[in-house]
Amino acid sequence: MKMGEGVEWSLHCCVTLAWLEESGPVPIGRMATWFDLPPEYLKKRLQPLVRAGILVSTPGIRGGFELARPPERITMLDVVTAVEGEVNPFRCTEIRQRGRSGELAGPEFSRACGISVAMRRAELAWRRELAAQTIADLAAGAPAASAARTRKGFSTD
Repeated sequence: MKMGEGVEWSLHCCVTLAWLEESGPVPIGRMATWFDLPPEYLKKRLQPLVRAGILVSTPGIRGGFELARPPERITMLDVVTAVEGEVNPFRCTEIRQRGRSGELAGPEFSRACGISVAMRRAELAWRRELAAQTIADLAAGAPAASAARTRKGFSTD
């Protein structure tokens, strides 16, 4: 399964915002500088998170982005879904029923395709794992030095 880099940026930004939770809105320019990205690029990556209710965007001179809810209530699946959408990575089109295979078939097509079932099971396991991990888990699991460096870096910007 391939995801766009927007997922990675979004997750890193959410973890960063979790570490800076008491700071209020973080300006997009500061966040973009922190990650060495163009501000408009990063803003575009964060907008789906605002639409999904993961982030809040506050306009104005003192505005910026912050988490819309506590980091322990935002899962990795929430972020992935906000960025990538609800698309299922595998779609069974029943190619087994086409051509000679379909013409010569018996009652075996009354059951779901074994490939489709296996792929769906794998996708559900993937989704369960992402749903079990929160932004708080990611923030807590990162090296303490990363959180401290981030807090210090944003307080001196």
